[in-house]
Amino acid sequence: MRLLPVLLTLTLAACSAPAPPPPGTEAVAPRVQVTAPNFGDDNPHPWDGRAPSDYPVHGIDASRWQGPVDWTTARANGVNFAFLKATEGGDLLDPEFRSNWRGARAAGVPVGAYHFWYFCRPAAEQARWFIAHVPRQPGALPPVLDMEWTPFSPTCTLRPPPEAVRAEARIFLDMIEAHYGQRPIIYSTPDFYATNEMWKLGPYDFWLRSVAGHPRDVYAGRHWTFWQYTGTGRVPGVRGKSDINVFSGTPAEWAAWLAARIR
Repeated sequence: MRLLPVLLTLTLAACSAPAPPPPGTEAVAPRVQVTAPNFGDDNPHPWDGRAPSDYPVHGIDASRWQGPVDWTTARANGVNFAFLKATEGGDLLDPEFRSNWRGARAAGVPVGAYHFWYFCRPAAEQARWFIAHVPRQPGALPPVLDMEWTPFSPTCTLRPPPEAVRAEARIFLDMIEAHYGQRPIIYSTPDFYATNEMWKLGPYDFWLRSVAGHPRDVYAGRHWTFWQYTGTGRVPGVRGKSDINVFSGTPAEWAAWLAARIR
């Protein structure tokens, strides 16, 4: 199904009145424009019950595998946010990250960066690597920690026990939050999330993958903020297949979420 673009404009309203930031660091985001998705899917799931199309705020995640993205076209066709792969482990930087970051921001796409976890490096080392390459810029979405099993990694297929996974995750999350001044988002997959009881990390925003069922069913009713519902999407401006995501609420709730989290 393809949806015609519809533009909704909402005014951001701050949920509280924190002390003003230092001069020159203010996030300038007075208005949020939500555009309905004009997407396709090479292998759509026959959704039973609530479907991704029931959610108005859609976005994508991107890495080197999508190649150069035409962010202006993507934005006009319903990409309301984007999470970009920045780093992996302690020595890999996605070669498209910098151009994607600049292009998305220039096109008016709210954008954040994610780190792909590597089980054979200490958390602090991975956090320092992320901090070294992801700018601390006003208006960015919160940073993301992507934790999932890596059974096909050529160098590391470790599966630490849940307590060790969560302990290392906390080190990374705390370091990232201290540096960026934003509480990070956690991305995970059904098996990893369940095995490691990731909800025990606390009240983080979760971005959860579920391509064959609604997250409330796949994740046993656990809280989620973003839902990655397909890896075979087709998005104007993006070459090849794309991961597509939705935000859990209405456009007004999206505006409020942004107002509370972007710095």
